[in-house]
Amino acid sequence: MKIVDTFKKIFFPIEEPSHDFSLPANDDSSSSLGTNKSSATQSNSNFSNRNTTNASNIISDEFSDVKEIFPSIDVNIEYIKVKYNLLINSDIVLREFLLTARNKQYRAFLLFIDGMTDMDLVNNYVLKPLMLKNNANSFDGNQNQVVSEAVTNNITVRKVKKFNIKEYILNCLLPQNNVMTQKEFKEIFSSVNSGNCALFIDTLDIAFDIDVKGFKTRSINKPENEVVLRGPQEAFVENLRTNTSLIRRIINNENLIMENIKVGKVSKTICSVCYMRNIANDDLVAEVKYRLNNIDIDYLVSSGQLEQLLEDNTKYSLPQIISTERPDKTSTYLLEGRVVVLVNGSPYALIVPAVFVDFLESSEDNNIKFQFANLLKVIRIASFLITLLLPGIYVAITSFHLEFIPTELLFAIVASRASVPFSIIFEIIIMELSFELIREAGLRVPSPIGPTIGIIGALIIGQSAVEAGIVSPILIIIVAITGITSFAIPDYYLAFHCRIWRFMYIIFGYLAGLLGIAFASFIHILIATKVQSFGVSYLEPYIPSKGHLSSGLFNKPIWKREKREDFLDTKKKDKQEHISMKWRF
Repeated sequence: MKIVDTFKKIFFPIEEPSHDFSLPANDDSSSSLGTNKSSATQSNSNFSNRNTTNASNIISDEFSDVKEIFPSIDVNIEYIKVKYNLLINSDIVLREFLLTARNKQYRAFLLFIDGMTDMDLVNNYVLKPLMLKNNANSFDGNQNQVVSEAVTNNITVRKVKKFNIKEYILNCLLPQNNVMTQKEFKEIFSSVNSGNCALFIDTLDIAFDIDVKGFKTRSINKPENEVVLRGPQEAFVENLRTNTSLIRRIINNENLIMENIKVGKVSKTICSVCYMRNIANDDLVAEVKYRLNNIDIDYLVSSGQLEQLLEDNTKYSLPQIISTERPDKTSTYLLEGRVVVLVNGSPYALIVPAVFVDFLESSEDNNIKFQFANLLKVIRIASFLITLLLPGIYVAITSFHLEFIPTELLFAIVASRASVPFSIIFEIIIMELSFELIREAGLRVPSPIGPTIGIIGALIIGQSAVEAGIVSPILIIIVAITGITSFAIPDYYLAFHCRIWRFMYIIFGYLAGLLGIAFASFIHILIATKVQSFGVSYLEPYIPSKGHLSSGLFNKPIWKREKREDFLDTKKKDKQEHISMKWRF
């Protein structure tokens, strides 16, 4: 019984009951405990202690419904101190100073985050023009701005504008290229959290949002996961604006639209929806923005999380959204009429919609001749099929269909398995799991040790397992070929899908032979036909068939690629003239 109780405590912990205690107010406690002086004194002292410890919470509750900025600078300061917990927050800077405008001084303060802003911009282009006297802020305060002037019959008529401190600061005292005015604290806090600084001035119910971002970012490097021999050698980084600039450098067109949408109630992560206004389908763009606007989560920190939140069918392991770190690949899909989503803080772009043939393509296919690209696609298709089916077919043949094996090879297989004490299914699953373990270990260890782990796992462990009679040599060859072909699949998620389904094919092959393999293939294809990506069938352009193919699995010569994909239903169907190489005619 003790063992059972211990097991229940470990795996089925019982939640301790929670108790809520409330202390009575001073009047109630004195009336109810008037006969007990010591108890009343203790209750009052506890109540006062609670008021002291929860003072900040009370102030926070008073400001909980505040949305708009106060005209009083003192109230704004107190509100910001409560919201940002300035007593304990070490990197929040609230700089109070006197602002000089037309020989008058106004109380003001700056709010920014140390480490997120460029201090040179803050000191020289924000504080210095506002605090020091210069030609812009030292002339007589009675002078007004002349809007227009006209002379008629020696009479000069001037239209003047009354002095406005808001417009004066915005147009004369802030030499910044990106300054906005905000009326709500929500917008100000969002800008400050992203690296801007906020300027508050006494008597004004608005604040100036000044772009002074200066946080450190990673420089642009070569792609690490999508390496090509011929093509651009640039990859996305974690900075959203750097990524959008990489795309705009390739697509020099004013129809490229990039809309920002914030996702996450706490993190407020900025996601940029990119599309070509004159090419992309309006319904597709509206669907992407609708899904982003209706994601109700607290935080979003990566594009991988967003990808799972945007998928149509989350219960299937088939990849339904293209993920890439290459700006050239992203730009190509944009020009084809697809929609791209960039996430601030993630070096990957999400491309929708996606079909199965997209995951067998490489960025290099568009940079080499179509004959070379089609040969590589044949190799990738063969790699996909070998990765998915080879272990299962081996189990099916050796278990049910020995007549398919040549006699000499059959004798070799039987002789190699004579000393193996395990069944074929147990043997191959152990080897597949061992290979996955070696691959995972090679990824997680430091890079100088990773190749060493792979060599040790492939050579020493495999050879030792064969010599010990745990596995047969032919099985080592099968697992090695399967592992090598899995690396030839261009998309990481599709390769992962094959690694999962490979075990399904092994089990079905062991249970029913080639009939089980056929049944598993039928289920696999049935699932693929059911999957959709933003309303597009996953097996487009083959299922459903439309009689003609504008594009497909294999590349056409570049001068024949006249049409965009039919399933995208783009505004512009043609992407080049019928005769594109006019120099030949």
